[in-house]
Amino acid sequence: MSWLGKLVGGACGFLLGGPLGAIFGASVGHQFDTGVEAMASDQFNPGDQQRVQMAFFTATFSVMGHVAKADGRVSPEEIGLAKRVMDDMQLSPELRDAAIQLFQQGKQSDFPLLAVLQQFRSECHRRTNLVRMFVEIQIQAALADGVYDAKEEKLLLEICAALGVSRFEYQVIKGQVQAQQRFHQNSRVTSNASSKEDAYAVLGITASADDAEVKKAYRRLMSQHHPDKLVAKGLPEEMMEIAKQKTQQIRKAYETIREARDF
Repeated sequence: MSWLGKLVGGACGFLLGGPLGAIFGASVGHQFDTGVEAMASDQFNPGDQQRVQMAFFTATFSVMGHVAKADGRVSPEEIGLAKRVMDDMQLSPELRDAAIQLFQQGKQSDFPLLAVLQQFRSECHRRTNLVRMFVEIQIQAALADGVYDAKEEKLLLEICAALGVSRFEYQVIKGQVQAQQRFHQNSRVTSNASSKEDAYAVLGITASADDAEVKKAYRRLMSQHHPDKLVAKGLPEEMMEIAKQKTQQIRKAYETIREARDF
């Protein structure tokens, strides 16, 4: 069991503190009434990486709920995405229940979005790859129902601003996430021109890029999404499968371009 999994229980939110600790504690505190003494022991004294893991898990699912409610309703597709993320993480029943409760909290009108994002950014300590992964997941949540409306766009720009992600970088990430979705759907038809175009977009480049630029973009993205590196920086171990899926998509897009160019 991961360190995060061991924390599911009453009063564990105090280990993190702040709005994220309060939200996490409220999401799991109902599961049992004892455990405070155990959580106070040295065994559960969190280091920097563990704090980041708890912060990432808490912010991911609560903000996902907030994004899903941005247009006034939570669609079945958005709920489905949240469940797929939970499935990919292979969460224990206790952690899955906590994730659901976090999602529900994010939907509330009094959800302290700015405070949550400010603490999450602080806990990440310049771990830009973790912040990028977080933004990617939130964009996927907004795209889940196939409609990317003005309210969702406005909210995601606010999220990025709070996390220090520029509007330009947001547009790049959004374009890559959209391309990943299209490429995944059409990847079986590798000769399809639109599939090749999406392969370039997945890498964040255009077809005019030379071979050296293609290779550089591929190496950069693989480094940003490398599961072991992300976990070492604070990604919850349960999210390694999501990172693996992203590296597989990046690798497949690169192979599509390489085969087309014969290098």
